[in-house]
Amino acid sequence: QVQLMESGGGLVQAGGSLRLSCVVSERTFSAYVMGWFRQAPGKEREFLARITWNGENTVYADSVKGRFTVAKDTPINTWYLQMNNLNAEDTAVYYCAASNRRRLGKFHYDYWGQGTQVTVSE
Repeated sequence: QVQLMESGGGLVQAGGSLRLSCVVSERTFSAYVMGWFRQAPGKEREFLARITWNGENTVYADSVKGRFTVAKDTPINTWYLQMNNLNAEDTAVYYCAASNRRRLGKFHYDYWGQGTQVTVSE
């Protein structure tokens, strides 16, 4: 069973940066896209960004465009979410997720990481 393993969360002051990492356990595993999501307490899960499996194309939610960047380091099978200029509203549990299903133009994410907590203090 393919596993996604995140790391890099923590406590950061407002205006600071963090980089989250997501490693896929099976090097031969392939999907359409790797997505990044977050869920704050009492809120629904929010899509942040996605990157194609070959690392060439990206899409961002308006809420993070210009502050967050997704990337892939192919040789080490690791995906990154670089987060800059963080604020208190970015406090949430962050997840990476892989999609190898697409229906009616939407990606369906079947493989999820365990989540990593990001807390931004004022």
